[in-house]
Amino acid sequence: MPEEKKSTYTGNTDARRKASAKYLKESVEDVRIRVPKGQKAIIKAHADSQGESMNQFVIRAINETMEHDQNK
Repeated sequence: MPEEKKSTYTGNTDARRKASAKYLKESVEDVRIRVPKGQKAIIKAHADSQGESMNQFVIRAINETMEHDQNK
């Protein structure tokens, strides 16, 4: 059996921070939403029950709604 590689991660270095910042700047955009008090916990619980992060769930909900709206 092949040996498992051991992680060489040594923490959050300057190079890692710069690389992460560059990746985020080039590949994603931020969208901020506001929900009524208590709604965040409900959304998070639902996302968890689906095995998703809140971000994954929100993106899926948006994509499915846009697809549904196009097929009207």
